[in-house]
Amino acid sequence: MFAKMTNREQYRIFLQQLQAIYNLNEATIITDWVLASLAGIQRFDVVREPEKLLPDTITVALEVALAGLLQHKPVQYVTREAWFYKMKLKVDEHVLIPRPETEELVKLVLDAAKDAEVLNPSILDIGTGSGCIAIAIKKNLFAASVTAIDVSENALAIAKDNSAVQQTEIQFIKIDFLEESQWASMPGYDVIVSNPPYIPLDEKEKMDKNVTGFEPHQALFVPDRSPLLFYEKIAAFASIHLNPKGKIFMEVHENFAKETAALFTKNFSEARIKKDIFGKERMVMVTY
Repeated sequence: MFAKMTNREQYRIFLQQLQAIYNLNEATIITDWVLASLAGIQRFDVVREPEKLLPDTITVALEVALAGLLQHKPVQYVTREAWFYKMKLKVDEHVLIPRPETEELVKLVLDAAKDAEVLNPSILDIGTGSGCIAIAIKKNLFAASVTAIDVSENALAIAKDNSAVQQTEIQFIKIDFLEESQWASMPGYDVIVSNPPYIPLDEKEKMDKNVTGFEPHQALFVPDRSPLLFYEKIAAFASIHLNPKGKIFMEVHENFAKETAALFTKNFSEARIKKDIFGKERMVMVTY
């Protein structure tokens, strides 16, 4: 039998215990987020109705959530939601948590589309994960024909759910992009966009526990000896499947931006590196 909890008691427990691994500001943000998402408790509820008792089911759910957070589980996986490009998306451990720098990648695509000669561009998102890139593009570029591919059926299931909630018409296809034999059935595209795996395995030990312990390694890491593995495949694919005057937009590892751009200078007219809002070389844009 679980002890009855009030709004104030639950808030205090979360805030105190989370400070074991987070500073006060981070602990406060996470506490506010989790209680609002899982219990419908806003901070003003704690002040207005501090002695209100929580239902047992909510108390149990919050105890499970807190236990996960104290094991460094990302708050997005605890609440099963993440915000991206003003959209609330479903996420779980089968997909990466969308990052702010990936929003910058989407903005590059949308800005380029305004100046493009093609009015109804066909767009391919390689390694869609939660579907965040494809969905954000489709919501803001209604006339585009968007296709999103991923090797993971679980990720595609999440992406399809997100697409349905956001009311976007996107074609989702299960494809192992590294297997070139699977490219034959795919048509030409005006735009290719991708945030592929690009972190060498030897960097794993330097990364935060909440990333390495919970986010899908298949979507994060590449072999140490092949840090450009996916970009090499994208270059090969694009040489066959990118339409004339087409463009490629890619998120890249800041330490390999120049090498990634150099891959595309052989067969494409232009490859430009773009810095993110933190001044890091995190995106490469290519023109056919």
